[in-house]
Amino acid sequence: MMNFNWNKEFALQQAADDADLLQELLELFKGSCANDITLIERGLENNDAEQVRAAAHSIKGAAASLGMHGIRDVALSIETAARANDLAAAQEHLSVLERFGVELQTL
Repeated sequence: MMNFNWNKEFALQQAADDADLLQELLELFKGSCANDITLIERGLENNDAEQVRAAAHSIKGAAASLGMHGIRDVALSIETAARANDLAAAQEHLSVLERFGVELQTL
């Protein structure tokens, strides 16, 4: 299993060392990540590789900006698989992303 691997210090720097702002950003990310996971699931159900790729790309960028390296890496794996139209591989990585989504809710 992949490690969540969150660089909280980096995230706090991105929020100008404002813990309240960081918490706001985390709440926004939790919501957008959950929505994007739903889009990935729908894309997989509909064999829509472009939808899967786009949603994974969104998660990847947001996670990178918050120093969430584990989420970024698994989102990149899903994006890469979808770009290659390998939805079976994207589906395999989705389970890791979903576990990370559960972990996110504890932050």
